[in-house]
Amino acid sequence: MKTPIMQFGTSRFLQAHADLFISEAMERDEALGPVTVVQTTGSKDRAERLKGLAVDAGFPVRIRGIENGAPVDRTQKVKSVRRALSAGRDWSEIETIFVEEVELVLCNTADRGYDVSDESDKLPASLPASFPGKLTALLHARFLANRSPLSVLPCELISNNGEVLRGIVANLAQRWYADHDFDAWIKADVIFCNTLVDRIVSEALSPAGAVAEPYALWAIQRVARQGLPCTHPAIVIADDIAPFEHLKLFILNLGHTVLANRWIAKGRPDGLTVREILGDADTKGLLLAIYESEVVPGFAARQMREEAEAYVATTMDRFQNPFLEHRLSDIAQNHEEKVTRRLEGFMNWSGTEGPQLKQIVRSVR
Repeated sequence: MKTPIMQFGTSRFLQAHADLFISEAMERDEALGPVTVVQTTGSKDRAERLKGLAVDAGFPVRIRGIENGAPVDRTQKVKSVRRALSAGRDWSEIETIFVEEVELVLCNTADRGYDVSDESDKLPASLPASFPGKLTALLHARFLANRSPLSVLPCELISNNGEVLRGIVANLAQRWYADHDFDAWIKADVIFCNTLVDRIVSEALSPAGAVAEPYALWAIQRVARQGLPCTHPAIVIADDIAPFEHLKLFILNLGHTVLANRWIAKGRPDGLTVREILGDADTKGLLLAIYESEVVPGFAARQMREEAEAYVATTMDRFQNPFLEHRLSDIAQNHEEKVTRRLEGFMNWSGTEGPQLKQIVRSVR
């Protein structure tokens, strides 16, 4: 069976988000088609995960939480992945599939996924080191073979991720190929879409699969001639996805960082989760006070009060999900950078200054 979707990255997030959505849509005949997953790195852990993705029975995604006021604990089998390949081992097969079958590209390649600092100025004789480098090489092979258009939907948590990835790929194409026709084809027929993904995926299952909350959102910016992987209730197509991004970054992610800061102040107790730290009345009171007296007024200054109030209520339910073990040690990674982007970023975006947020910023500096 052909796979019109190629996914770069084996993350537990993609398994419980895009792969699950496509699997559900395939059952309704509302998907573009199945998926080839490509492992872009040489990680041994990811190689083990790869073995469990493309199995006939599917891999499990367990949805646990509160949905419409009722507890949910269900396991779904994801059967959208038909091939699972390694860039280092299966490059020739990947190139053939990319040229002959693929209509849409998905990617989620972690924090350093767009880092091309290890790429040389000239096209490497071997496989490019980075994901953007590999994508550029595959696009060139497709350009030479058939030149048919395709869409790219990045799922990295980077603002304007489609535009950012387009710029990186265009730069590498110019450096490596110096072909004006190839440059023009990328500009005209490779459709990079900005997207925003929102779902807490708290735990990986072995060898493949994940545990996730019921809430999910995939906001995709509308672009002419774009392809979509499927139709799904959690997918929203909008002319402007910035409001979704601001709600997630400055409410959900900001709240995570506030709680991580409290966890650090408490001496980093081992294994403490978001739900558990909110069992402390002072911590919960601090977070609610920040939301009510600083965050919601900041959104109100941007004419988004109602949206912010609704998202705060949803976020608190998500934080107190009795089933998810969302560890603060994971959230606290790169803490100073997150304080800058989420807390300082909110104050700059909203044009407001919150005393409690400012105090946290000062404590980190």
